[in-house]
Amino acid sequence: MNGYLTGVTKQFEYYKMLGDKTFEQLPDDALFRQYNDDSNSIAIIVKHLSGNMLSRWTDFLTSDGEKEWRNRDSEFSDDITTRKEMLEVWNKGWDCLFSALKNLTPGDLDKIIYIRNQGQTSADAINRQLAHYSYHIGQIVYIGKMFAGKWESLSIPKGKSADFNAEKFAKSKRLGHYTDEN
Repeated sequence: MNGYLTGVTKQFEYYKMLGDKTFEQLPDDALFRQYNDDSNSIAIIVKHLSGNMLSRWTDFLTSDGEKEWRNRDSEFSDDITTRKEMLEVWNKGWDCLFSALKNLTPGDLDKIIYIRNQGQTSADAINRQLAHYSYHIGQIVYIGKMFAGKWESLSIPKGKSADFNAEKFAKSKRLGHYTDEN
């Protein structure tokens, strides 16, 4: 795997971790709350993300990313009823994504793939999905913060930037992907 594939995989892992750590901080009922009729619950966002992942990453290089079997509109129906079911849906999507990424080679990155009949390089499609998922996971975290009783920061807690930076700069420089802090 080349540097790009390794880096983008770490980015996807980071965003999955943000979702996982948000779910851990919430009581079950908070996963299904909607602010109003026009908003989505965390469970609905999870269902949409998973549906998108299954469609985009199944046969990633060989079939259009918008599969005929996908019913996007149904992803926004409120029919997940338990934490266990939501986590199964969540993990099914991520498993499909990570399996597809694991099987890519550097030579695959310039291949043209299609999403809704629109051609793009597979690298562009990967970047598109990373942006899409980070957008929705930001929503999950934001909703989680509103409904959590006590929130444990997933990045640098308010008022702790100087302490965090002091700790980071006390260490030797190292190569790595900027995914563990904001």
